[in-house]
Amino acid sequence: MKSIQNTIGIFAILLFNLSCNPTNSDPVVPSIDNIKQNTVEEEEEKEQEEDNVSNEIETISWKNWYLSVPIDKGDGKATSIGYESIINDQLTEEQRKYFYVNEDGSYTLWTKFTGFTTSGLSELGERYCRTELREYWQGNQDTKDNWSMSTGVHILESTLQVNFVEGNGRTIVAQVHGKESEGIDGNPATIKIRWNNGMIQADYYTKPNDGDEWSSKYDDKLDLGRVDNEVFTFKIKIEEGKFYAALICEEKGLDVDYTEIYDYVGNGYIHENYFKTGNYYGWNDDYEKAAQVKLYKVVTEHR
Repeated sequence: MKSIQNTIGIFAILLFNLSCNPTNSDPVVPSIDNIKQNTVEEEEEKEQEEDNVSNEIETISWKNWYLSVPIDKGDGKATSIGYESIINDQLTEEQRKYFYVNEDGSYTLWTKFTGFTTSGLSELGERYCRTELREYWQGNQDTKDNWSMSTGVHILESTLQVNFVEGNGRTIVAQVHGKESEGIDGNPATIKIRWNNGMIQADYYTKPNDGDEWSSKYDDKLDLGRVDNEVFTFKIKIEEGKFYAALICEEKGLDVDYTEIYDYVGNGYIHENYFKTGNYYGWNDDYEKAAQVKLYKVVTEHR
């Protein structure tokens, strides 16, 4: 209907111009096919713009994340980059080496060991470096913006592709990380999803002995499926205090539905938590080797 109205309007203007034309020259009148084609093209362009906006919104909600890159922020610790700098394209040239947007709308997260970690300056063989996103689940831009396993349902879905991992072939692509709070000590990396030479592996802490903190001393591992360098989606769900995992990789024919792995609340886990996703590189033997991960989409849900 809108196309017909546009066509009628254009012909009305042309007829008015003809009636008022004082010369004997014939005006150039566009054909109805050209008018229809122009109208269709304009509508298609508008629809494409709307689709692009919709896709950008669905890919990642930036206000719920900040980015860490292994660049010295001045005190030996890694640099944290707020979401405003990302959406406004205000990263420095050095920061863009570690994180940048691709033509297809995905994001590249490149990293290597530099010594600048989230815990402070590290020597070779000590801690690890990362280019990784940290969740603010309510968008409050505060490290106290965390959630509890004892209430609600908490879901992370990350669609990724590991391009390469030099050295030992291991990088962590997603986490549930615990946070110390009043009366609760320790910051456990409670659940880690590792790309281990092409295999997706859940590395999760289990109940410690009395008096011990939740730590890697009590971790367990479970292989979930081989994805190699293909695009895959990993899902973490915390429901009724229990950890569930799912994995999808079309190229490998994988469609592993949510599987219960561990009951955290039932085993006394009381930490507040947040999600992480990206490229937490498991290599610290030299300053040369690197790892690269593409992030296509990350979605969280808390209800």
